Amino acid sequence: MGAAVATARNARRERESRVIIVKQTIPQHNQAAPAILRLVLGVVFFTHGAQKMLGWWGGYGFSGTMGMFTHAMGIPAVFAFLAIAAEFFGGLGLIVGLLGRVAAFGIACNMVVAIVKVHAANGLFMNWAGNQKGEGFEYHLLVLAMTVAIMIVGSGAFSIDLALMRR
Repeated sequence: MGAAVATARNARRERESRVIIVKQTIPQHNQAAPAILRLVLGVVFFTHGAQKMLGWWGGYGFSGTMGMFTHAMGIPAVFAFLAIAAEFFGGLGLIVGLLGRVAAFGIACNMVVAIVKVHAANGLFMNWAGNQKGEGFEYHLLVLAMTVAIMIVGSGAFSIDLALMRR
């Protein structure tokens, strides 16, 4: 009986030490600022993702968006799928604060690709006056700054990530 108790105790200590390592490696802060960034970014990207995934709000839906990404833009199908998933599921994750850093990373990857493949040729500025052939990349830089902030400090207050780290 003594050996079984010692084995169970050692297993519990090992699990607890893994939890401590995760908590130290991925700290979550109960702050309002990252929560505000996360919520706003989540709503914006969920709506964009829903256009691509579900065809809501005038979007093309999944098959239409996949066709545009793969045929018109030459993006490999696996990356096109990941881009749609990053916006849709990443937006949802940011809204509820679940895997906020992962969601922010996926959205950041989307923004880098959008800058390189589409918007860099149009310069920095948005096309407010309609005198450019397309939109610049200033919006994408703002999103990148927001995603980096979330990747650094975590999901912030009122997040599932924070609740899980407190357990």
